[in-house]
Amino acid sequence: MTDPNRRRTLLAATEPVRAAASAGALALSYPLLRGAPRGEPHGVLVLPGLLASDTSTATLRRWLRGLGYPVVGWELGRNRGPTKEITDELPRLVERLATQHGGPVSLVGQSLGGIYARRLALRVPRLVRQVVSLGSPFGMAGGSPDDGPGARAYARYRHLHTVPRSRGGVTGGLPVPSTAVYSRWDGVVDWRACRQQAGPRAENVGVHASHLGMGHDPAVLWLVADRLAQTRDGWAPFRPPARLGFLYPREDGDTAG
Repeated sequence: MTDPNRRRTLLAATEPVRAAASAGALALSYPLLRGAPRGEPHGVLVLPGLLASDTSTATLRRWLRGLGYPVVGWELGRNRGPTKEITDELPRLVERLATQHGGPVSLVGQSLGGIYARRLALRVPRLVRQVVSLGSPFGMAGGSPDDGPGARAYARYRHLHTVPRSRGGVTGGLPVPSTAVYSRWDGVVDWRACRQQAGPRAENVGVHASHLGMGHDPAVLWLVADRLAQTRDGWAPFRPPARLGFLYPREDGDTAG
């Protein structure tokens, strides 16, 4: 049996290489991805992970823009955690987008950005259409301390943060549909903390991606497109197309029955 600590160390060390592999896989699989679902155009906000900026989500935003969605980054610079500027400005940004596009906004957040997205769904649910989190360890709230790379990086900036590290109620159910994407091959955060309790409008979807590569992994791009194509009143759990089923590990309990 593989030593868990050794496996975790190996996954962390190989994150950059595996993220680059996802970029290569994207180029090879692009002809298949051209058939991704397209839905009703509506505002989409993409939120970056810890220590990242909008540059890190450029591929994802370009992909969604190509599908016809008016998508924007957060334009708040580098993400150093929930500073006062971020906690004050994000609800205003969502409200502006909802007003501009005439309806609730879909939120797609990578890592810490997904935790922000869940908080926004709780703070301004009438303005949020759905939440898609990519490798977001919201499940650590109220649990055992995490000593992984992501948690250590977060702790370095804790003195700048304006909310408790427990992150409040983000571990519970949301008032809007939510999809939590996780990977057992995540080398930055504990994949188990990236899952939620499945329900009628809450699901977990596993992928093979690295943590850093989720924003340009083919399986993730297709999944996000599929989620955004869901109608406001007809949301249903994700089902991968037969021709791309190999991109998604099948694990019991990922979605509601």
